[in-house]
Amino acid sequence: MNKILIVAEHDGSRLNPAIAKCVRCARDIPDANVTVLVLAADPAAVAAEAATINGVDAVVTVANPANAQALAATLAPQVAAVASGYSHVFGPSTTFGKDLMPRIAALLGAPQLSDVMAVESATRFRRPIYAGNAIVTVEVAAGTQLVATVRVASFEAAARGNATAPITAASLDVVLPSHTRFVSLSAARSDRPDLQTANRVISGGRAFGSADNFKILDGLATKLGAAVGASRAAVDAGYAASDMQVGQTGKIIAPELYMAFGISGAIQHLTGIKDARTIVAVNKDAEAPIFEIADYGLVGDVFQIIPELERLIG
Repeated sequence: MNKILIVAEHDGSRLNPAIAKCVRCARDIPDANVTVLVLAADPAAVAAEAATINGVDAVVTVANPANAQALAATLAPQVAAVASGYSHVFGPSTTFGKDLMPRIAALLGAPQLSDVMAVESATRFRRPIYAGNAIVTVEVAAGTQLVATVRVASFEAAARGNATAPITAASLDVVLPSHTRFVSLSAARSDRPDLQTANRVISGGRAFGSADNFKILDGLATKLGAAVGASRAAVDAGYAASDMQVGQTGKIIAPELYMAFGISGAIQHLTGIKDARTIVAVNKDAEAPIFEIADYGLVGDVFQIIPELERLIG
């Protein structure tokens, strides 16, 4: 049996949808037994949600006031203490996972594999390299404990069922580091879907010319119920916040619908969207590289096309 421990990402009350995708990845490993680990000040609500995911065999909780904020330095030693006896330790390839999983690997003395996109066996996995232009197969020796981040854009989310996995509480005797402490959190508030998990995303590029012009996307996003993203060029120009950046150095996403307005299609951006189910591109330049991967392309001025789309949607 391959015992897989998945570290849950959550906001204190809700589980990040990326965890259901980690479960799907874990279930691709032969003879898998999947446990979700929830570390929080009060893990009850998140644990109950995790227990309903199909494919989860057990949920383990660690309640500690120190876990109120997801500090990697605080969480890592607790995960390492629980991970003994597990063959694999998985986390999502999100900001949370990229921060936490290397620390866990270091504490366990285990190899870490980043951005798992496919499972071939319990010891063989595939991951993208060179901005997704090549895929490499990575193998570890049998019996080696492996820490990995899961490229959530490559997996469908495991469904939720009526049955619930058993939930148990773990009591740990772990000395937590004091060199890292939570000071404050500054984040933009938005009623829009989360960019990394949204089913619909519309993004803008440098063609908008200013931060004020970039806001023209808001009306269309509202009508579509979509998240709003941006190219790196738009972020660097100050048109959009850095947490809106889509691409290799931003967020890698896989929505059902991705609409790119005024984005030429640099390789960095294409890497972040190529797993989208349907890609729509609008650009004045008929030779823009993004048209090569778009399912639907429209050559035209975004300032004319966006209002017309809004009118047609009604």
